Amino acid sequence: MIGAMERKRLLGGQLKAAGYDRTRRVLEVELANGNVVEYANVGAEIARRLLESHTPWSYYRDNIEDEFSGEVIGRVATSGAPPNPFD
Repeated sequence: MIGAMERKRLLGGQLKAAGYDRTRRVLEVELANGNVVEYANVGAEIARRLLESHTPWSYYRDNIEDEFSGEVIGRVATSGAPPNPFD
């Protein structure tokens, strides 16, 4: 469910925020386009490094995006314009 997990705001690249559920080993990533992507079986250390990175977009691309299977679980409204139904 979107919004159930607390996310930390991230600065840089196309990432807006991310959150981690240690019990379920699930990482949620909110992208600048509004998509919320869930990654399963992510270790706590990888999530910690993303959340504490000075360059989270680079860390995400190098260590999460291509290494884990992600699923778009929803969308949050982006500032200013309503979501595009054709995205």
